[in-house]
Amino acid sequence: MYHKDYIMRMMEMLSEMIALLLGLIKKGDFKVAAKHLEKAYLDFLKKDAAFFHAIPLEELTNKLLSEHHYTNDHLKVLSELFYAEGELQIADNKPQAALVHFEKAMRLFEFTEQENATFSLANQRRHQALAERIESIKKLPTR
Repeated sequence: MYHKDYIMRMMEMLSEMIALLLGLIKKGDFKVAAKHLEKAYLDFLKKDAAFFHAIPLEELTNKLLSEHHYTNDHLKVLSELFYAEGELQIADNKPQAALVHFEKAMRLFEFTEQENATFSLANQRRHQALAERIESIKKLPTR
């Protein structure tokens, strides 16, 4: 029970952090949002963002699960952080960087949902939102 309570509390803290980040992004305070995001990577996953950025999409789940012994809960956290980072990149007019983050968020989200095998309307909405973000960026002209 303790482990489950701890995970739930961490997910609540992550939700609060994501809300803060999205609020900062909406205000246009990208530098402060980026600092909070970097701190979130360290606080929740004990690695800096660059560590996760360096892992190719195709190797993401396997590398984190087998080589670094992350759990599905870690992957859920990372998915949310990638999502927030994608939103930051979109707001900062960097759609190609955003696409990379959204695709990684989607990969992790789909993997954890498959492993979880329970239906959630909130998760269904998140999946749809990610899919729409990815498609809208892919339709943009590349520079």
